[in-house]
Amino acid sequence: MTTSPPAAVADVVRAATATLADAGVPSPDVDAELIVGHVLGLGRGELMAAALRGDAASVPQRDEVAGLVARRAAREPLQHLTGTAAFRHLELRVGPGVFVPRPETELVAQLAIDALRATASPAPVAVDLGTGSGAIALALATEVPHARVHAAERSSDAFAWAQRNVAAIAPGDVRLVLADLADAFAELDGTVSVVVSNPPYVPDDAIPRDPEVRDWDPPAALYGGVDGLDVVRTLSRVGLRLLHPGGALIVEHGEWQGAAVRAILAADGWRAAATHPDLTMRDRATTAVRP
Repeated sequence: MTTSPPAAVADVVRAATATLADAGVPSPDVDAELIVGHVLGLGRGELMAAALRGDAASVPQRDEVAGLVARRAAREPLQHLTGTAAFRHLELRVGPGVFVPRPETELVAQLAIDALRATASPAPVAVDLGTGSGAIALALATEVPHARVHAAERSSDAFAWAQRNVAAIAPGDVRLVLADLADAFAELDGTVSVVVSNPPYVPDDAIPRDPEVRDWDPPAALYGGVDGLDVVRTLSRVGLRLLHPGGALIVEHGEWQGAAVRAILAADGWRAAATHPDLTMRDRATTAVRP
């Protein structure tokens, strides 16, 4: 029986990139490097150094890479393959059943962080509604350590991922509850300084084109009614209940929804509603102040 020899790391990366490119995966070179690095236990810089040195990947490592590349070529999210998603300075555990945090949501977290830091209270209270993986809540807890952070998630699958992340990153610093955002934290009514949410906001008939989103993200984390704003309407009412006067509401939404979100908030009596672009200059979040 002939045993296959090890292959050069550079060749493994090259072959993975070609397979992913043929499958139409966006950024196939980046995904290939991340998959190979994940299998070899190397960061991207370390992987590049290994390739330049002519290091080899063992046969079992090549087989594992091939299996993951095949799954990625079938458009399973990269984060499900590696089990992690980067968010600001955090590395979060993610997988089936939870919405994978996106880079654009980092702006939403920043707006909430800025609002918390501007609060005069020595221990401001923040609430993240529909926390998913816990990304925003954990960003608040780790970047504004004097804040008291509460997070709610109604999906038991997503809640399990949030529990893992809270336990790994900020045990004791985030109070996490399994609850619908419409009724969460009644005991905090009128005491909260910042309410933040990345709610489902895709209109029901606007099926996403990307298979990674369409086929893998939980529908409950994507679709928000006929116009996509049903949960935003709920958040407006819940924010008025939870926040003290002068408290801030921060809501993520789609790039064409800013005016509609501002109209909802204005009709409910919020002050100073403003829409903010993300790093791609697409409208991404609207903030408002509790009267």
